Amino acid sequence: MTVPRITGVELAGHAGLPLLVVGPSLGTSAVALWSAAAKELGADFHVIGWDLPGHVDGPVRGGFTIAELAEGVLAFASGAAEAREDEALRFAYAGDSVGGAVGLQLMLDAPDAVTAAVLLCTGAQIGDTEMWRERAATVRASGTPVMVTGSAQRWFAPGFLEREPSIGAALLHVLQGADAEGYAQVCDALAVFDVRDRLGEIAVPVLAVAGAHDVATPVAKLEEIANGVRNGDLLVLPDVAHLAPAEAPADVSSAIRAVWGRSRGEEPHPTAQIGDGDGAVGADGDGAYTRGMEVRRAVLGDAHVDRATASADPLTRPFQELITRYAWGDVWGRDGLDRRSRSMITLALLAALGHEKELAMHVRAALRNGLTREEIAEVLLHTGVYAGVPVTNAALGVMQGVFAELDQDS
Repeated sequence: MTVPRITGVELAGHAGLPLLVVGPSLGTSAVALWSAAAKELGADFHVIGWDLPGHVDGPVRGGFTIAELAEGVLAFASGAAEAREDEALRFAYAGDSVGGAVGLQLMLDAPDAVTAAVLLCTGAQIGDTEMWRERAATVRASGTPVMVTGSAQRWFAPGFLEREPSIGAALLHVLQGADAEGYAQVCDALAVFDVRDRLGEIAVPVLAVAGAHDVATPVAKLEEIANGVRNGDLLVLPDVAHLAPAEAPADVSSAIRAVWGRSRGEEPHPTAQIGDGDGAVGADGDGAYTRGMEVRRAVLGDAHVDRATASADPLTRPFQELITRYAWGDVWGRDGLDRRSRSMITLALLAALGHEKELAMHVRAALRNGLTREEIAEVLLHTGVYAGVPVTNAALGVMQGVFAELDQDS
């Protein structure tokens, strides 16, 4: 066993910003997996990514453990810090799958170097020894192209490849071209990796990010990390499988910012990237993110949330952070009223205040929350008694427009 030489790439930002080191999943590269998220983060961090041996730099020989891989990554980060002329080796870290496992090992072996970590779609122990040994033998015998079909099924949530074919193709292309021995060596390393009994040694802020559709490292694996480290939180991304940085770059970049803020002593708060008034959610330490995301998707629908997330604008982020935590997490997420009641209150207030765009959105939400068309009309009629006839006249027009669109779509 030897410490592998790790190579990597500068993804975004410049040397005057805090250093963020990002790590790949097995069969991917830093560029293919992290470019979209790095673009979101470039204004706040100097983002550099490292690559697994044999994945972008040709054939490799000799084996290694996850601890030795982490030692190689630490040397790579040290070289980057020297080039930046940093006084000390200090960096934030984010890694997916085996990249997350390396992150855990880094925090155990070099606790003074890592200031905060986001560990995505990973585990303190992943899979089982027999599975990894079999996969290594298969790849050594048939090459990495044999893994493409299965990985395409495991890596992405339903519908992602149809929505983002170029991103999916780029990731699968790296897998197909990876050196078989390099891939197999990572399998061998994962076969014996298990730091579950050492999680309590990790003291820096850690956010464990799970994909709701991830079968390789299910939510329970990330929950184990969040509960096992001293200062951990869990974030579950509903429309993500195993490659969160590529599938949900805006959510991942927001999560990284939030954990970085915690490492500097800032109050935990959700982050967001939505520009149309419904409130996106990120990660925080008191559960507001989880509540907010669940309620937001249930009330507004996945399609709306997905469209809104794609329109991220850094200029709107501070306001979105505010309404995400307090509107969707702390208010809509309370148990004091059911969602039908909250929908009726929201319809009346939006109508009275003349917020027609948001009213249309919440007419759809009210139907999703169980109100009938007749009940929605009744709420708006009642509003007119106290807020004025012109209010109800305008609101009923908005309501009719929404119903007409829904009827046309159906």
